[in-house]
Amino acid sequence: MSDTITRDQIIEAADRLFYRHGFDHTSFSDIAEAVKISRGNFYYHFKSKDEILDAVIAVRLVNTQKMLDQWEAQGKTAAERIRSFIHMLIANRADIKMHGCPVGSLCTELAKLLHGSRDEANKLFTLFRTWLKRQFVELGFAEEADALAMHLLARSQGVAALATAFHDEKFIRHEVDEMNDWLTGCIQCAAR
Repeated sequence: MSDTITRDQIIEAADRLFYRHGFDHTSFSDIAEAVKISRGNFYYHFKSKDEILDAVIAVRLVNTQKMLDQWEAQGKTAAERIRSFIHMLIANRADIKMHGCPVGSLCTELAKLLHGSRDEANKLFTLFRTWLKRQFVELGFAEEADALAMHLLARSQGVAALATAFHDEKFIRHEVDEMNDWLTGCIQCAAR
């Protein structure tokens, strides 16, 4: 097995375990066992759990940017692109019901731990915020674009938290419908 493949497998396993169990509750042994490598081989790639966390955050940043670029390319209008963000709750509903939002849960945990990587993890939210703001500017909300982006981010995080607490898929679907209606209302206001 090549060094790159092993390193990528470690990062992928760590990402999955950090999401499902939390960074603090995931050990080197948990990750090594998931990848099925010895601890010695593990230490060849990463000297500390913080190094793994930094690699996980870096991969998440790259993957999030790719997803936003894909939405940008596929959506003909800003409204369609914003709806891609909203529908992410539906697309990931099974994981969200079990573990919450992967971005929100990681950022919250790192903030509670006063972890040095929390600012880097928060860049995930910044990617979404900046992207949503750009979409709202395109819809004609130049002055309110950032506030609207933050509102949508906050609402999606609230939906994810409550869906996890209550394991309620109907709630997710209802809230996605409500967010779509809200966006339609925003668009109608801008057209006046």
